[in-house]
Amino acid sequence: MRKTIIAGNWKMNKTNAEAVEMLTELKGLVAGIENVGIVIGAPFTALSDAVRAVEGSNIEIAAENVYPKESGAYTGEVSPLMLKSIGVKYVILGHSERREYFHESDEFINEKVKAVLAAGMLPILCIGEKLEDRESGRTAEVTETQIRGGLKGLTAEEAAKVVVAYEPVWAIGTGKTATPEMAQETHRQVRDVLVSMFGEAVAEEMTIQYGGSMKPENAVELLAQKDIDGGLIGGASLKAASFAEIVKAGK
Repeated sequence: MRKTIIAGNWKMNKTNAEAVEMLTELKGLVAGIENVGIVIGAPFTALSDAVRAVEGSNIEIAAENVYPKESGAYTGEVSPLMLKSIGVKYVILGHSERREYFHESDEFINEKVKAVLAAGMLPILCIGEKLEDRESGRTAEVTETQIRGGLKGLTAEEAAKVVVAYEPVWAIGTGKTATPEMAQETHRQVRDVLVSMFGEAVAEEMTIQYGGSMKPENAVELLAQKDIDGGLIGGASLKAASFAEIVKAGK
């Protein structure tokens, strides 16, 4: 049975002190929840303190990006081994903001996926279409291209460790949300692509999160859909109470 994972993505928010304060509060709110994976993606500067803050709890920490080399002359970058060494478990890759603002290609994201797996961490691979893609009927085409590009060259065993996050770009931070039926349709299409790449057994076990403005008000309905296995949460992950509500909806 595939795992439900609720992951927060703080983006460029929270100082170390703010991160520790929020995580300390969150620990109490989600204590005892065992059937939902709980992940918080924090900025690089807060990762060490975040890992220490959740030690012994049911919360895991994710980085929001990585550079796909072990070391070298890459000023300002952070390697997978650096993240692994401080206790990071997940790495968010291919987010629409990385694709748009930093012009990351599927090929570069694929390098990162492989580097994260090689370091013993778990990638959260983000995919999703823009509004013009949705309106022109290209959602399935765009998401398939991103999946095939991001997971190119992986074995079925490696792919089984990847979490896929479907984020319709037009629904991130806009307040717009795909209806549960729209989200389910795309999640089913995504899983069908995974079946074609890695076989039905692996695809049926892979977690596919929804990441388009999921919040406490719509989480239960979205998570009730057959192929929606959790959420990648932006704004609603910045407050412990709202994020905890979404985690509880994942039960």
